Amino acid sequence: MEYRELSNGARMPVIGYGVFQIPPERTERCVRDALEVGYRLIDTAQAYGNEAGVGKAIRESGIDRGEVFVTSKVWVSNMNYERAKASIDASLETMGLDHIDLMLLHQAYGDYHGAWRALEEAYHDGKLRAIGVSNFYPVRLMDMCAFAEIPPMVNQVETHVFCQQVEAHENMNRLGVVHEAWGPFAEGRNGVFVSPVLTGIGEKHGKSTAQVMLRWMMDRGIVPLPKSTHRERMTENLDVFDFTLDDADRSAIAAMDGGHPIIWDHGSVKVGMGLFDLIANVQLQGSKLY
Repeated sequence: MEYRELSNGARMPVIGYGVFQIPPERTERCVRDALEVGYRLIDTAQAYGNEAGVGKAIRESGIDRGEVFVTSKVWVSNMNYERAKASIDASLETMGLDHIDLMLLHQAYGDYHGAWRALEEAYHDGKLRAIGVSNFYPVRLMDMCAFAEIPPMVNQVETHVFCQQVEAHENMNRLGVVHEAWGPFAEGRNGVFVSPVLTGIGEKHGKSTAQVMLRWMMDRGIVPLPKSTHRERMTENLDVFDFTLDDADRSAIAAMDGGHPIIWDHGSVKVGMGLFDLIANVQLQGSKLY
């Protein structure tokens, strides 16, 4: 496995395994398979509801804990100092781990500055080895980097061939923030797996379209988080260290960029109102994720 060094010196694998939308009852098996085929970065979140399965698979894997880089995320219903602080402890307890390698603020809603203070405190206490954000657009990220005691080390955003995040990526590089990609396969939209461009590049290198997309992101210094519940696909997605793309390949892929998100646009009022309704419903029921 190859690694990226974060701004605090922590080493993070250059590719990870994401568990978004994997049902809790299948998570342990999937994470166990991912670890067995060679993944060492596992990405979950409070909102996914499967932290327990992630933790159990890691604890029972037989792999030294120091070799596995675990990421989770503070959900928006916990986005202030007190709730974020409590939710970090809840995530640790749910996973049965003594530390989380990277904790992110899931979205830039609510009192995320207060929540960030809770992350900084937990980082100083050794509960978190690194801290960062997710779905923070460039202006929000610059705000955090300018005024936080500890600037974010990672920003995880929707990134794939149809939403290449060129300006956001340049901004992250300037700020010393590592760019992670959720949805690296665009959730299969726009016929991405049968794209003539990607298929042609794959045939040239003897690789699948999925492997081409992952290699393209890694070549840009982006850490992709592919997801699959099938062991053979997990193995295929990890087999991307024996080839590189050339300038013609990169130019052809660059031309596929639509310049905007197609899965979840956090700058959209419609999306924001949908999230507002979700949080209001949770509060109305008198419950919360933690």
